[in-house]
Amino acid sequence: MMRIEEHSHQDSGLVRVYENAKWMVGIKNWKSANDIANIDCLERHNGTDELFVLLDGTCTLLFANEAEGSLVMEAVRMEPLKVYNIPRTLWHNTVTTKSTKLVLIEDSSTSGANSDVLMLTDAQRAEARKLAG
Repeated sequence: MMRIEEHSHQDSGLVRVYENAKWMVGIKNWKSANDIANIDCLERHNGTDELFVLLDGTCTLLFANEAEGSLVMEAVRMEPLKVYNIPRTLWHNTVTTKSTKLVLIEDSSTSGANSDVLMLTDAQRAEARKLAG
């Protein structure tokens, strides 16, 4: 007999709560690395888009494009229950507060093998904090 499955995550950080061969749903809660004081990198997924939905708390999506050898950073303050799409290859990170709860949806093949991490310089970290503040 089939039953409806339930999935949740209450601790800090990201947990993939559901995954099949095509897509993954994660719950992402605040963690120290995503606090405004600790943002030190951006990431990008080279083969897939990524979706975020803010359920609770606050979150700012930092994103950046490379232009003429520099990084042009911007930020979007998320609104609850709106779907935000991060296009593949766009540098991004989430800046969260302790009450933040996000849903993350992406292709199940998304991993470190097809993603990149860019460590920010001190000046870029200061800019990220200013944008997210």
